[in-house]
Amino acid sequence: MSEQKTLVLTGASRGIGHATVKRFSAEGWRVLTCSRQPFDPRCPWPGGEANHIEIDLADPNKTIAAIETIKQKVGGRIHALVNNAGISPKGPGGARLNTLTTDLRTWGHVFHVNFFSSVILARGLQEELAATKGSIVNVTSIAGVRVHPFAGAAYATSKAALAALTREMAHDFGPLGVRVNAIAPGEVETAILSPGTDRIVEQLPMRRLGQPREVADAIWFLCSDQSSYISGAEIEVNGAQHV
Repeated sequence: MSEQKTLVLTGASRGIGHATVKRFSAEGWRVLTCSRQPFDPRCPWPGGEANHIEIDLADPNKTIAAIETIKQKVGGRIHALVNNAGISPKGPGGARLNTLTTDLRTWGHVFHVNFFSSVILARGLQEELAATKGSIVNVTSIAGVRVHPFAGAAYATSKAALAALTREMAHDFGPLGVRVNAIAPGEVETAILSPGTDRIVEQLPMRRLGQPREVADAIWFLCSDQSSYISGAEIEVNGAQHV
């Protein structure tokens, strides 16, 4: 009997994270979810509550402490780590926070969640990932390569940094047999979308929003044996928005 594979996923409570839980659960994986929210019983998947870790990724000390909790739950083996948690704060009335309007505390808060937590978790769980020759997927964004009408400066630069981190991690984790890749979603139909997104959709080559399950499929591909020689890549999942 083959072993049940284990995924550790941050930012699991909605949107892309929620779709990713459903995708991996359907494939028979055990999914450990990490988010700042308590487990939501409206998200029914097998063993969901027992496999949920409430963690505030904005606090480095709590992130480091959570690594021990994860280690206790996984028994030395993790097949995939997906760093999906991300925050995109807005100004009054949903205004875009640019480099002139973002205070230092907000910069720090965004970078702790969107960037630092990814390298802390990967570094902390390196032995468990190496034990399975596992896979790490970092969720970046189209906002990481161009100014976006809604995504703020701290969010955009944190995602650009995460793309660079993916390259560095692919180099460093490769000798352990661990692959590291990123996916860069564009406009996906989730709660994070801002009013006015419909104007962007009119300009997209595919003329529609992406669906969370379409992003989850790309994450699944990068954690499966189908992508066994892909590492250090960033896959655009945006309906050709980047062209």
